[in-house]
Amino acid sequence: MPTAVNETAQALRVGFILSRQFTLSAFSLFVDTLRLASDELDRSRRVRCDWEVISSSRHLVTSSCGVSLAPTSSLGDPKRFDYLVVVGGLLNVEQPIDHETLAFLRKADAVGVKLVGVCTGSFVLASAGLLKGHKVCVSWLHHAEFKNRFPDLTVVSDQIFSIDRRRATCAGGSSAADFAAHLVRKHVGIDAERNAMEVLQIGKARSQHDAQARNPIDCTVGDRRIRSALLLMEQHIEDQLGVETIARRVGLSRRQLERLFLSETGKSPRNVYTGIRLEKAKSLLAHTEVLLLDIAYDLGFGSGAQFARLFKREFGLTPTGFRKQFARQ
Repeated sequence: MPTAVNETAQALRVGFILSRQFTLSAFSLFVDTLRLASDELDRSRRVRCDWEVISSSRHLVTSSCGVSLAPTSSLGDPKRFDYLVVVGGLLNVEQPIDHETLAFLRKADAVGVKLVGVCTGSFVLASAGLLKGHKVCVSWLHHAEFKNRFPDLTVVSDQIFSIDRRRATCAGGSSAADFAAHLVRKHVGIDAERNAMEVLQIGKARSQHDAQARNPIDCTVGDRRIRSALLLMEQHIEDQLGVETIARRVGLSRRQLERLFLSETGKSPRNVYTGIRLEKAKSLLAHTEVLLLDIAYDLGFGSGAQFARLFKREFGLTPTGFRKQFARQ
């Protein structure tokens, strides 16, 4: 049961580390949730929560949209924070945070401070070796890149954030507010969480098990479990999952999953999965020069002939015909 609001002490202390080219929306939604939970209505006093943007220098940090922020505090003693939140951004930045800040994060871990990766902050923590043995949540957009860079880590993209012992990772975007609301509810109280969500015009904070806002098929899907199943299919195009495995991962039996898919999409899970693989093939045909046979085998089709037959049935053209038509556009 959520604790009552503590009126006499700051119940939640958060330090933010902004990587170079960080995502402004993820940071602002997170910190504004804390600001609104810290006081009544929109008075913004640091009554129940405190936060700092910390850095190894006083230089401005520029976000991916070009807006720059000034740190409010030096690194100092990590024990003054309950959580350290690394806000990531563009993945093509060579050194998102400096060596001094990396050492600070390792020191924080050694003294028991909880570490959080928001947006691509998970990449920063993983690069520092601070996510070993932990489940990592990243955006569906960055799932393949994370798997490529960190093949030994367990990564998921069918939920908006993940909490695994003293680590938390969050997909970013609006889910930064949901994760911040989770911390507020846990450390400050349900009334503080409600105040923050209402002022932010968010009807209700989502839980970590809610599916990310991604729909890889051209069909409106309402059921959270079907949305999670679709994300799993998209993330496992090359290393395909069985229908039984997908059902288990979303908390359903195979028969329940098949009934829900038929109700929501008009198709079986297997047929939808094939459609997602064909859409991936279509993208590869349009934007790469990968050989047709390699595309067929990489995406799990039994043969080039089977791939061509299914592709033509779905799009009205053979793979070769589609590639030629796209090249003429």
